Amino acid sequence: MARSEFRFSWPLRVRYSEIDAQNVVFNAHYLTYYDVAITEYLRAAGLVSLQTTPEGVFDFHVVKSTVEYRAPIRFDEDIEVFCRTAPPGRSSLAFLLEIHGAGREDLRSAGEIIWVNADQATHRSAPIPHGFRKALSVFEAGEPAV
Repeated sequence: MARSEFRFSWPLRVRYSEIDAQNVVFNAHYLTYYDVAITEYLRAAGLVSLQTTPEGVFDFHVVKSTVEYRAPIRFDEDIEVFCRTAPPGRSSLAFLLEIHGAGREDLRSAGEIIWVNADQATHRSAPIPHGFRKALSVFEAGEPAV
């Protein structure tokens, strides 16, 4: 996707502790970058991952993580992690992610993280509450968070 297809991005700078012997970002850190972007995306949308509603407490479990490595990211490089959501399912939510060099249209990584809403008492899937779903829809439409 093009950067313009994302409403949200989060800037990061690669730290020395994140590189490997080849002087590029170690593969596991891409998931950390994705996680930071998801957290900040939810914050920007006026949401947090653990929510309390009139129906009770709900939260999500990660059920799938995919990372495609397109081009290396190097030490001290400024990057942007782009995040958006696909239309949610009944209980699942997919985050679509990309990493680009800061200010550039040069795809370094693409990924997807899938969460399933879980009833915190039973740890079984449950429908995503309407208010959470609506907040995501409003945010993706470009309206400011409340």
